[in-house]
Amino acid sequence: MTPILIGGTVAIDHVKTPTAEAANLLGGSASYAALAASYYTSPVHLIGIIGKDFPQEHLALLDSRGITLDGLERSPGDSFSWSGEYHENMNDRTTRQVDINVLENWSVKVPAAHASSPVVILANMAPENQIQMLDQCTAAHPFVVADTMDLWIHIANDRLHDVLKRIDLLVINESEAREFVATSNLVVAGQRLLAKGPRFVVIKLGEFGAMLFAAGESAELSASNFFRCAAFPLHEVADPTGAGDSFLGALAGYLAATGREQFTFDDIRQAVVEGSVLASFTCEAFSTRRLQEITRADIEQRLAFLQSITHWP
Repeated sequence: MTPILIGGTVAIDHVKTPTAEAANLLGGSASYAALAASYYTSPVHLIGIIGKDFPQEHLALLDSRGITLDGLERSPGDSFSWSGEYHENMNDRTTRQVDINVLENWSVKVPAAHASSPVVILANMAPENQIQMLDQCTAAHPFVVADTMDLWIHIANDRLHDVLKRIDLLVINESEAREFVATSNLVVAGQRLLAKGPRFVVIKLGEFGAMLFAAGESAELSASNFFRCAAFPLHEVADPTGAGDSFLGALAGYLAATGREQFTFDDIRQAVVEGSVLASFTCEAFSTRRLQEITRADIEQRLAFLQSITHWP
């Protein structure tokens, strides 16, 4: 097994949907990514910060999945908290409240024992924190996967560009990709994002799957530099919070499980499929409740079904 290092937010979420509501849920980009990655490789080293009010049962869950918590800083303040409401179209969400709390002056600290991990995930957090984490990684050539969001595109654009120059793979939402590079065409967006530094770019399309782009000598799309993955079809979406972070964690976890440190386009393509399947589980219940109870057999079954419905002679 290859160790993987995951940094990002660890949060307390409060979520309301058209049919239900739940509070004090496990949330945060790093939490979802770590849980998803734990189905593929071990150890999963979690980097983040929590406050005095963080529920012990959430820590117990992470620990039960073999996720190391010595890189999870404890603060006397209150934990980062997010409250949101989903509407009839579950693609539409309103953020009701964000309490930054312990994140406000957080400076990332990577334990020396974990700094040499060959696969690194910079889950959604401030670009400054992503750079702090990268600066402490000691592997000669770690494979670095990063996520971001519209907030950082708006308020930390320069530092976000600094991050892109130092990573191997960028994962970004469809709307954010369009906004970041000022185009409505996602093919053009993928290629413009590649020009900013990463060797691979994945644009997440929610219920419509994902698009993978690879840098190369030609801008023409081909089977060696472009892949379109379908999403796993669901009858019902209970709570899509964290689906993108689960996608990110499963993608990187799969890569780590190969035992290699650098990856081909074919490796990334399969990783995108794995991410799409893990994200589907996250959507089926509030928070991590469905994600935390699945088995490898569940994953393999969905992979086989997804392949069967997207394959033709």
